[in-house]
Amino acid sequence: MITSKKLLKQKKIIHGFFNRNGGKSSGAYRSLNCGLGSNDKVSNVKKNLKIVKNKIGKDIKNIFLLHQIHSNKFVFINKNYNFLKKKIKADAIITNQKKIPIAILTADCVPILLYESKKNMIAAIHAGWKGAFKGIIKKVINFMIKKGCKKNNIIAAIGPCISQANYNVKEDFQKKFIKKDKNNKFFFKKKKDIIYFDLPNFVKYQLKLNKITNIDTINIDTFIRKNNFFSARQSLRLKHDDYGRNISIIMIN
Repeated sequence: MITSKKLLKQKKIIHGFFNRNGGKSSGAYRSLNCGLGSNDKVSNVKKNLKIVKNKIGKDIKNIFLLHQIHSNKFVFINKNYNFLKKKIKADAIITNQKKIPIAILTADCVPILLYESKKNMIAAIHAGWKGAFKGIIKKVINFMIKKGCKKNNIIAAIGPCISQANYNVKEDFQKKFIKKDKNNKFFFKKKKDIIYFDLPNFVKYQLKLNKITNIDTINIDTFIRKNNFFSARQSLRLKHDDYGRNISIIMIN
């Protein structure tokens, strides 16, 4: 389990970014695959989620997960939330409730964990390029502010994700970003006629645009095999049909 130094100092929460170590799955999913949306055995994924839950705390509710759709939609868990609802289609979770572990799954996209210390509110964001482009970060922060949070009290941890060096994109992708904001050109570089996109720094830029300055970036590239993370792009390169998912989790004690 990898932690953020900034979040680790906050005693009212517990959090972690997990790679593929320490689980029950085998083959392409070896070993801590937490993606129920993958083609892995459901029984193995459930065992893996239990392992993660036990790392966070023994006597807590099941991990709250979403049906992620690369959107700018989020869900807020308050004291009246109905946990019997079917899985919500969204890409971020916000809560001010204790002992509810919230988590998102990634396999190259950016996991972001937020904590506001005065209101004791947390959020977990799945920021792929689509969600980040559509403004999911802004929407989550604005909601937290509406609930009384202050921007200068928010700590943001950007977790392991694909680096620019391994994220090649097409020209129309680049044009789409620059058309939206000419400053986005700084997140692209060309090398031997191949365009590379800097997703983690684009995400960091979105946080800064929304006046979040207390940011911790965990610079671990999920694409690099020795780092032992699930990576959609690495799986594609290896011609695998599917891939496992890494879990990033946060909870108010």
